[in-house]
Amino acid sequence: MLKNSDLIIPDWPAPAIVRAVISTRNGGVSQGIFTSLNLGNHVGDAPENVAENRRRFGAHLPREPLWLRQVHGTNVARLDDLVDTDQDADAACTSRPKMPCAVMTADCLPVLFCDKQGTTVAAAHAGWRGLAAGVLQNTLAAMRVAPSEIIAYLGPAIGTDAFEVGPEVLHAFVAKNAASGKAFHDIGGGKYLADLYQLARLFLADAGVMGVYGGGFCTVIERDRFFSYRRDGSSGRMASAVWIEPN
Repeated sequence: MLKNSDLIIPDWPAPAIVRAVISTRNGGVSQGIFTSLNLGNHVGDAPENVAENRRRFGAHLPREPLWLRQVHGTNVARLDDLVDTDQDADAACTSRPKMPCAVMTADCLPVLFCDKQGTTVAAAHAGWRGLAAGVLQNTLAAMRVAPSEIIAYLGPAIGTDAFEVGPEVLHAFVAKNAASGKAFHDIGGGKYLADLYQLARLFLADAGVMGVYGGGFCTVIERDRFFSYRRDGSSGRMASAVWIEPN
């Protein structure tokens, strides 16, 4: 069982029947660059260590998630009737009780969703490509709830002081929404510091979601707490999960 300090419990006004939990890099059995709670089975870690880490994380969930095959895209898997997510998807949603929606990240932005009545939940993996392409908007559409009735939580991602990008990233966002330029700070030489959290808040607000919580993490700088692909080149993965837990 993981300690409370090994996990993040989102601080958001979700209904009592909605539960959520986010892993950190701590509390597992993996070694070396994967120390210690690596949940990714596609990064080169020993399979037996990943299995134990997933068992430890899964002890805090009603069941093991149906892990997605994430490809930095915009597809959303509906888990209401699925028994296996053998598909490419970067988000999941469900109205099925005790079915966790989960995404893995190591710099990209995990976004958790629920509606104010606790009838549906969702989780999205939003790297800059997926975010610019509309993964959050697709997730909201798949939830089949009015956006004004949805709240969101922004989990651990690369922070604005660490996320250096080129002009192609700026242009990808500005082409979608001119106001996105406010989330980029020009540092010269054709480089910018990008704020994923600000971009997500902007896109969610444009979609009609006003209740957005979380943010303020940096997976790169907080090396003792989070995995970071950008910082380390090869790294483990954290997971963010949300589900409906009936009373």
